[in-house]
Amino acid sequence: MKTRFYQDNSESMPCDKVNLRRRYFLKLLAGSGLMISPLLAGSLAFANANANTNGMAKVKPNVKPGIQLYTVRDLMLQDVRSSLQLLAELGYQELEFAGLFDRPAARIASWLTELELSAPSGHVMLQPLLHDTNQVLAEAHTLGHRYLVMPYLSEHERSEGLLSYQKLAEQLNRIGEQCQAAGITLAYHNHDFEFAVFDNTRPYDILLSQTDARLVKMEIDFYWAAKMQVDVPALFQRYPGRFPLWHMKDMTADGNFADLGKGTIDFGPVVAAAGIAGLQHAFVERDNTDNLDLTLQQGIRGFKKIFI
Repeated sequence: MKTRFYQDNSESMPCDKVNLRRRYFLKLLAGSGLMISPLLAGSLAFANANANTNGMAKVKPNVKPGIQLYTVRDLMLQDVRSSLQLLAELGYQELEFAGLFDRPAARIASWLTELELSAPSGHVMLQPLLHDTNQVLAEAHTLGHRYLVMPYLSEHERSEGLLSYQKLAEQLNRIGEQCQAAGITLAYHNHDFEFAVFDNTRPYDILLSQTDARLVKMEIDFYWAAKMQVDVPALFQRYPGRFPLWHMKDMTADGNFADLGKGTIDFGPVVAAAGIAGLQHAFVERDNTDNLDLTLQQGIRGFKKIFI
């Protein structure tokens, strides 16, 4: 039987401080033009939901509630500190950055300390990783990152088909070695196109097999993996310890983005395999939403249902 993690009798937030912050937050939302729309619900497991996890005890992993800041990028552009404060008051403890929103890393780091937040990971595109490596690493240290993640391979960068991914694997190994020397781990974040088959080969398998497991890890995005019907527990078993970072992103019945725990993805099989995956940090994410306030509230509730 597939596991459901969301129930509609979710608790309210009694804290006056949080409500005041939410009112400010909603004022920002009004300026951004975001509106409410209904969400669909359902239940869809990853392929091979009953995959063998080598007899591991099905104990929920010990991870703190995290969020990928791309989810709140519009708010961050308006007011970084207030956005971080809102997330802290909602119960998020860990952040994954997606740019610094034109703020100095040192100033952001001071806000993180003040708000008792940590930022174990940050997204950086390929070209800065290749050409501004020292600056990227310096900012990562300032923010307390343990991981740097390449989030996306552009259409131009993958225009040579499988050869593009072979070249990328070589580049990731070189960057990963520089990151490791600085005490940081490099990772790669998937979308759907890495799982498309070309000449009987998936680009994602090239990235996994042709990168050094000591230097390059993976950040698995469950929405895109589910969209491509990937057997994620089997992937974990084939490449144990390569998936320390997870994007907790849900899907509606018609394949669109959903708030975490309100969609069709059954996270039970992957949580059961968290030990073999090597999970360290998990981040709520939704690329686009018509109701960011609801998305953030449901994100923390959904996270706790899954992991706590």
